[in-house]
Amino acid sequence: MSQGWQAPGWQSPYGARTVDQAAYDAGLRAYMLRIFSYMAGGLGVTGLVALAVASSPALTAAIFGTPLKWVAMLAPIAMVFLFAGMIHRMSAATAQLVFWVYAALMGVSMASIFLVFTGQSIAKVFFISASVFLAAALYGYTTKKDLTSMGSFLFMGVVGIMIAGLVNIFLASSVMSMIISMVAVVLFTGLTAFDAQRLKEEYAEGYGHESVTKMALLGALSLYLNFINIFTSLLNLMGDRE
Repeated sequence: MSQGWQAPGWQSPYGARTVDQAAYDAGLRAYMLRIFSYMAGGLGVTGLVALAVASSPALTAAIFGTPLKWVAMLAPIAMVFLFAGMIHRMSAATAQLVFWVYAALMGVSMASIFLVFTGQSIAKVFFISASVFLAAALYGYTTKKDLTSMGSFLFMGVVGIMIAGLVNIFLASSVMSMIISMVAVVLFTGLTAFDAQRLKEEYAEGYGHESVTKMALLGALSLYLNFINIFTSLLNLMGDRE
């Protein structure tokens, strides 16, 4: 991660802004706003689809009462890798469509939480998760501390809890599930701060690049996944079960 990066045209030692610096700052704000708008839109689609599926006994029985539940669980994971690997070969319009389809598929998968937890506790945990996420994102965006070194550590931690989660499918240990959830909250909160700083730096490196829409979609996806993992982990820890 570069240190002390300045937009093209910044020359004044007295803090005055040139036209290019002002344009860069405006572009950065618009870029980050676009990322968070995509992310919020994705969460909105996920929430609406999840609520619609959970509100239909026929759909919930057809999906979660049959082997289709594995498709609902695994399809969003497969689509993440597909999206990340192919986005650079897609047009911006296609990338947006795939992002919304992914958010809808995640909604089908997330419908199961309405079958396990009370609506009141889901709403409560959602707002707690939003507060944690926004605090971490704001820290990552505004801090002068270089968070690059956190990236590898956090990534390895995520790999570790994924493996532990797979093992716990067979062990079905409630204690292990709680430990995984606690660690996940810490890891994905840290990743939120890391990603917020990373996205800011990536805009600096790609300032004025024509693929800014696809960059924003990838950024939105990373933040979306961080939020979903914070939310589901806190829900496992704090949610009231039906």
